[in-house]
Amino acid sequence: MLLDVLRKELRRVGMTYKQLARLIDMSESSIKRMFGQKDMTLSRMAQICKVSEISLEDVLRQAADVTPQADHLTLSQERALMENPKLLLVAISCLGHWTFEQIVETYTLTEAECILCMIELDKHELIELKPMNRYRLRVSPAFRWRADGPIQAFFKEVVVADYFNGRFDGTGETLMCVPARLSKNSAQEIQQKIQQLTAEIARLQHEDRRLPAEDRDGYTLMLGFRSWEFSAFTALRRPATMANTKGRVVHQIGPKNR
Repeated sequence: MLLDVLRKELRRVGMTYKQLARLIDMSESSIKRMFGQKDMTLSRMAQICKVSEISLEDVLRQAADVTPQADHLTLSQERALMENPKLLLVAISCLGHWTFEQIVETYTLTEAECILCMIELDKHELIELKPMNRYRLRVSPAFRWRADGPIQAFFKEVVVADYFNGRFDGTGETLMCVPARLSKNSAQEIQQKIQQLTAEIARLQHEDRRLPAEDRDGYTLMLGFRSWEFSAFTALRRPATMANTKGRVVHQIGPKNR
């Protein structure tokens, strides 16, 4: 479905396979084969969107609309998850593609408790529960917690502090703070690259699901990008510069889940 939407968007902007092949340094026959066999990585899709000036997020959302899959839960659904910490735990585990067995082996939930949680998640349309405690996600690849919802508020108030309490010195971990003064066009380009990064994470997670559980660990990317200045620095500004545009800051982090 994603490739069908991407093909439609390419036609909309007037991009031919021949032009696309030249832009991404591939043969036209290889391009046709990818679309014909519906075999394309998310990173390649992100590259095609970039050179064609197509929004990857729009492609993901259009595909979600067709399937149909929701890109967020309702406020009442999120409140139901927040009322039961174990239900929220299982929900987040499912969004991370954990199996039933992995959840029970890792956390102090009985099999009965985990099954009840999955039944509840099926009721709230986050998953479709299948035989043998298997499930299928019913939300889109562009799924996000509601910006005005209780789960996002909980993350800001509690989870973020716990997240940054780590040392960020483990294998594959990093903590970066990169200040920059950018134009609006440059900021939009960064936003597009962030979308490509999330698509790449989804691709790698999908590929690594074939590895044994002991060869994988939980990592979380917490990323923020906005026009911002530390309030203590703002207080030191000269009066004539208070109205000036503030510096933009990117936080890009990827430590293990705790």
